[in-house]
Amino acid sequence: MLPLRDEIPRRHFPLVTITIIAINVVVYLYQIMLPERELSRLVWQMGIVPLRVVSHLSLPAALTFITAMFMHGGFLHIFGNMLYLYIFGDNVEDVLGHVLYAIVYLLFGIGASLAQIAVAPRSNIPTIGASGAIAGVLGAYFVFFPRARVQYLVTLGYFVRFVELPALIALGGWFILQFLSGLFSLGIGQVGGVAWFAHIGGFALGLAGGAVCKLLGCQPRRPTLPLYDSYW
Repeated sequence: MLPLRDEIPRRHFPLVTITIIAINVVVYLYQIMLPERELSRLVWQMGIVPLRVVSHLSLPAALTFITAMFMHGGFLHIFGNMLYLYIFGDNVEDVLGHVLYAIVYLLFGIGASLAQIAVAPRSNIPTIGASGAIAGVLGAYFVFFPRARVQYLVTLGYFVRFVELPALIALGGWFILQFLSGLFSLGIGQVGGVAWFAHIGGFALGLAGGAVCKLLGCQPRRPTLPLYDSYW
């Protein structure tokens, strides 16, 4: 399923969300222009290597918690991440405000990386991508707008259909899939692939952060405009 839009009209221009997307795109364009050997060196230097972090946490290793958030492993990787961030990030930014949103985005990403390291501390494979931070944004959106309807494009072979799902179901289902995939991946060993526990950790942080924010008086905007009157 590919998310296309949600029904929550934004109140302010999503300055931070657009800036994050722009930085990610610029970094990705730089990546694809590099020769393969230089790109591998860059990923090793700027990506998070769990073994490097737990064995000797230096300043360069600590900085990779930030730099890794703005690197991606391929077009589909960055496209999917930026699409989710664009659709769900603007409304979370509306609730939190630009400055707080920028701060918690980075904290979500750092926390998500720590969750992945906790599961595989001896891994010597660099981890890159904004998925953990964006998972945190999804978790916050889940808390702020559980009843908001999200339009998805569903494709199964020649079957193509647009459907609307409440965020409670769509994002809840997404998290369950990440959780089950993470459990299945345990014990497989040191292999490359999706950092499932970064997704799980980021989403959990988003849930916690959103809940605390609401307790402190954050007032999400209620959806007012329907996407479509019917499914088709």
